[in-house]
Amino acid sequence: MKLYLKKFLYFLIISLLSLSLISCGGKKEVKKEDFDPVVYLKKADELIGKKEYEEARKLLFEIKNRESAKEYAPLAQLKIADSYLKEDEPELAIVEYRRFLELYPESTYAPYAQYSIAMAYFRQIEGAERGAGTAQKALEEFLKLEKLYPRHPYGEILPLRIQKCRNIIAEGELIIGKFYYKKGSYKAAIGRFEGIVKNYPDFKNLDETLYLLVESYRKIEMTEMARQYLKMLKDKFPDSQFAKKVDGLKIQ
Repeated sequence: MKLYLKKFLYFLIISLLSLSLISCGGKKEVKKEDFDPVVYLKKADELIGKKEYEEARKLLFEIKNRESAKEYAPLAQLKIADSYLKEDEPELAIVEYRRFLELYPESTYAPYAQYSIAMAYFRQIEGAERGAGTAQKALEEFLKLEKLYPRHPYGEILPLRIQKCRNIIAEGELIIGKFYYKKGSYKAAIGRFEGIVKNYPDFKNLDETLYLLVESYRKIEMTEMARQYLKMLKDKFPDSQFAKKVDGLKIQ
């Protein structure tokens, strides 16, 4: 009888353990299949806030791959791009923003994605000597934003961003022009200076540029051109130090 009781108890314990494991396994399976894009987005935001970018992107990619209605997929794609920007990976962010625009060009978030591309370049500008190329890329993207999404919400800040890009590009050209000027390569310098006058008439140092054009043409004895730019300098910037500098200048 005792032996029978022991066997019965042993069987009972084994059965209960088996039921417990099956039950736990069942719960895990349900949890795995319980996909809610809103919950995933919220969790991804929390992970990004903790700087756990890779884990956040896993959830965001899950939304893109599994959400049949595609209601939240665009937002997930945008958050993937944002996460790279926050992780200080601007080039990867730009790739993902461009992917968003390819997939969802008519989205209400499209202007934001285009602006973010421009800003990713803009934040990498290091100054006129090394940043002119990056400023050119940022300028192109800002202008694309204006062209493709004229009703964008960046009306107040965008002109300032564009002007800064233009000034940096022009300043980079001025630095190169001055280099040629100091070397005595006046024709090469003139090419840079005239490019500034033509393409960046709102350049903050346009008065200096015109002065150097006057001097460059004077050095190679092209007096008519020197006079032309001298008149432009005095007409546009009568109070400039560079206009005063050429007051006593004789151009034969």
